[in-house]
Amino acid sequence: MADPRTNAREPAQTAPAPAGASHTDPHEIPESKRRKPFLSPLNQRRWRNFTRNRRAYWSLIIFSIVFGLSLLAEFIANDKPILVSYQGDLHMPIFRFYPETDFGGDFRTEAVYADIEVECLIVAAGSERCWDDPEGTIEDAQDGEIAGEQITKGWLLWPPIPYSYNTINDIGTAAPSAPDSDHWLGTDDTARDVLARVIYGFRLSVFFTIIVTVATALIGVAAGAVQGYFGGWLDLIFQRILEIWASTPSLYVIIILFAILGRSFWLLVFVTILFGWPALVGVVRAEFLRARNFEYVRAAKALGVSNRTIMFRHMLPNAMVATLTMLPFIITGTIGTLAALDFLGYGLPSSAPSLGELTRQAKQNLQAPWLAFTSFVTFTVLLSLLVFIFEGVRDAFDPRKTFQ
Repeated sequence: MADPRTNAREPAQTAPAPAGASHTDPHEIPESKRRKPFLSPLNQRRWRNFTRNRRAYWSLIIFSIVFGLSLLAEFIANDKPILVSYQGDLHMPIFRFYPETDFGGDFRTEAVYADIEVECLIVAAGSERCWDDPEGTIEDAQDGEIAGEQITKGWLLWPPIPYSYNTINDIGTAAPSAPDSDHWLGTDDTARDVLARVIYGFRLSVFFTIIVTVATALIGVAAGAVQGYFGGWLDLIFQRILEIWASTPSLYVIIILFAILGRSFWLLVFVTILFGWPALVGVVRAEFLRARNFEYVRAAKALGVSNRTIMFRHMLPNAMVATLTMLPFIITGTIGTLAALDFLGYGLPSSAPSLGELTRQAKQNLQAPWLAFTSFVTFTVLLSLLVFIFEGVRDAFDPRKTFQ
């Protein structure tokens, strides 16, 4: 006979759950519906390493703000209004061509919005009185009536800087003129607003640098990886080609091409990439020559992994630190190349908003120190921010800091 005290001490046994029954919390979100993080855990650690470098982090913020404003250059510095209201209809001259006849004028050419007559036509709804007394007509139209006749008053919304980079201004004195309330950084030797040219020139320099750096990095990394991974005769042939190509005088080639084809932005980009891609080849080649005998590379080959996967999936991440160390030099060198060519007169067309051309004007007009000061400060800020940013990027991709 079983002892009842023993049965009392035994835990109560529950019936086994039926097959297929779920033991998960009914309030738990299924794995398939969970929102994946924007960054992988590895990239999250890299971002934390980047933000620990406060100089790089704040440089990125400042550069993003300045470059973002330069992307909106047409809304900040333009000789055309952002928005025009004429007889109740809205027009955006910065995006579309409007002839003067659309505002009651006589010519089918584009309206010169800075002219007092055109402004009067817009404000006074195309009144004929604008040709005789535009100032008085504008003042008379402020109450919505002209000579007792009811009109739909118009208006113009101008950018903060009512000059574009190529606007020739009537400054009433010899150019270059000193900074004043109309031109905050003065004008250059052709009476163009310096601040407007700096804004557009900053954007142009950054775009040029981004395009050239990305293209040269892709070509240089691919060439260096192939040389370092395969070695042998392929490496020897590539090295001889690089030695010959590096000894080619790039400035003479640029002068010849510009003399034949003319100066243009994309031709300068092409020539800069043509002579800039060998800069990364030596660094990447050395890293791949060092890493191709490592155990993980031999194991991947033994498992039948393709050469391309080994090169760009396994070996290249280990070569990123050395590659990113070289990128600040490539970026600053690209900006310096563009500025030097513009300074010598072999860069962008003279009408383009170039910082190097502004430096050349500063040399030719020593009596206008605001030109030299503006170009010096712009180059200093641009180069410093980019160097600090890529210093943080190098720290972010350093395996010794990422996996510590």
